[in-house]
Amino acid sequence: MADLLGRLRDMQVSSLCDADKTFPVVDPAIRALVPDVRMVGPAVTVSCVDDHLPMFAALRAAAPGSVLVVAGSGGTRAVAGELFASEAKRRGLAGIVVDGLVRDLRGLRALGLPVFARGTCPASGSTRDPGTIDEPVSFGGIVVGPGDLVCGDDDGLLIAAPDRFAAVIDVAEGIEAAERALVSAMRNGHELHSLTTVDEHVAAPGRGEESALGFRV
Repeated sequence: MADLLGRLRDMQVSSLCDADKTFPVVDPAIRALVPDVRMVGPAVTVSCVDDHLPMFAALRAAAPGSVLVVAGSGGTRAVAGELFASEAKRRGLAGIVVDGLVRDLRGLRALGLPVFARGTCPASGSTRDPGTIDEPVSFGGIVVGPGDLVCGDDDGLLIAAPDRFAAVIDVAEGIEAAERALVSAMRNGHELHSLTTVDEHVAAPGRGEESALGFRV
């Protein structure tokens, strides 16, 4: 697992999606609020609906390197902010992702811990419902279980079982290597079209042939 996590930390989520077009993608409305970060870690799930009391239990239960996956279920109040993010960072967590709202955006950005959410709201919820932790939750259109891997960057979030990531990591690394070579070639003056099989790919259906777009690097 440690090797897989290390390889995923160097990986763009877009490359994983290119390696497997059916990979579970979280609703794109849940986006990175702290820019220029990458995050990967096992999920600690928590259900919070307009009540941030469950966050205390979730933080205490979360091991270093894990990601808090907070299911807000359509709530309209912030369930996390700078205080919870500060404690998460102190405990060595990899990040916090919220299917809902957060607050203290300036403080979150200064802190630098990866935080994903649907948006912000200055008003917080109540502190009466203890909620649930480490149970399957509905998050951004997919079901997330404790221990699923969460992988995110500025493009969005992927969440799936570790085996799903392990199955595509080799292909995704190959895609990234090819794209780096493409970018390098274009910086040296080469045209993108000449570095791909786009012309052959476009012409193939007219000849009744199957085709896939490929690289020449």
